[in-house]
Amino acid sequence: MSTLRIVYHYALARGLRKWKTREELERWQERQILRHIGRVRVQSPFYREWWRDADAATWRSFPIIDKKIMMRHFDQLNTVGISKDEAMALAGESEDTRDFKPSVQGITVGLSSGTSGNRGLFLVSEREQDAWTGTVLAKLLPGGLWKPAKIAFFLRANSNLYESVQRGKLQFQYFDLLEPVHSLVKRMEEYRPTVWVAPPSMLRMLADAYQAGSLTAIPDKIISVAEVLDPLDRKVLERVLGQTIHQVYQCTEGFLGATCRLGTLHLNEDIVHIEKEFIDPASRRFVPIITDFSRTSQPIIRYRLNDILTEADVPCDCGSPFTAIERIEGRCDDTLYFSHLHTREDVPVFPDFITRAVIAASADLEHYRVVQRRDGSLEIALRLGEGGDPVQVKAEVQRQLLKLGERLECAVPQTDYVPYTFEPGMTKMRRVERQHT
Repeated sequence: MSTLRIVYHYALARGLRKWKTREELERWQERQILRHIGRVRVQSPFYREWWRDADAATWRSFPIIDKKIMMRHFDQLNTVGISKDEAMALAGESEDTRDFKPSVQGITVGLSSGTSGNRGLFLVSEREQDAWTGTVLAKLLPGGLWKPAKIAFFLRANSNLYESVQRGKLQFQYFDLLEPVHSLVKRMEEYRPTVWVAPPSMLRMLADAYQAGSLTAIPDKIISVAEVLDPLDRKVLERVLGQTIHQVYQCTEGFLGATCRLGTLHLNEDIVHIEKEFIDPASRRFVPIITDFSRTSQPIIRYRLNDILTEADVPCDCGSPFTAIERIEGRCDDTLYFSHLHTREDVPVFPDFITRAVIAASADLEHYRVVQRRDGSLEIALRLGEGGDPVQVKAEVQRQLLKLGERLECAVPQTDYVPYTFEPGMTKMRRVERQHT
């Protein structure tokens, strides 16, 4: 691993490269993408065939890919000669043994969580790993390369990619979400990290441990990863821990976003270009189509994600030209459907609508989960704080849902209330979810 390369990318992400206007940024992106397409066309048999003889300047009209296409053509798409079977075998063995250090030909192999039932593979070269490390240190850590920091990283699977953050004054410990919570809390109390990086569901458990007194040290920075940061979780965490909860937007397809010093999530448009496929222009909701011009081992060009993002309606006060995101709502697959009162047609109900309706029901709400079953009915789980009246809160949730139904001219499906349960592990927390056949 090259320290010089890490320092170089750290300096770039910290602002060595500046754009005075959005237009300047977009012109620079265009140049990077055109050069990148030229390289990929030579190195990737899949993309060479996929684009045929189309002019690179027309890249915005190139056919879109997604996870299914990427996985189907994995062997021909990647440029490092690693087969899907070889990569899957290594990633599977790492998951079983919990030893995530092995690589193939110096290439780090990782496996996505596969919450949609379609697990994805990612490949990262040493050069790309250095670039990722430098960018992460610049965007996320309070003191960057120069200030000592102790990082606690909670994930379902470790990776050489994450371990690479540990350099010089930076200490890193991986906390496996498959371990019992009490064991994780005990390790945290002994380690006393200055940076917490964890899914919101785990952060809530750490906040509970802090309130109970079994965890006594508060970090300098808290970063939410891997799961959607729900407004309720953000509110509780910031109240209990007394600081802004930052976010990372990262998936198999790249390091897509991070919060600025003010806590606003911005797209990482210095390493990725993101087209907005609007699904509800009035509310600024869109599906991102990614072109990552920083990766060549596994090129990601015009790749449609399954996420719903809401663009901020005003620029962030931090002054960044990068697009500000109001909220990541979750997956397109988790949009619920209610029946229209008159036409009986299915009407999409975005996860944010459901979240707002439930949270508005009571200040005593500590946890919730809404699942639309395969038959269209709703299953709602609630956990209230001490003193909360379950009967009253359920009635208010129902009232809020009926109010939402009236606004959308929809009938609210049959609703059943069940006890709230959730344990961290291989399953990601999804506050609003639609079951699929």
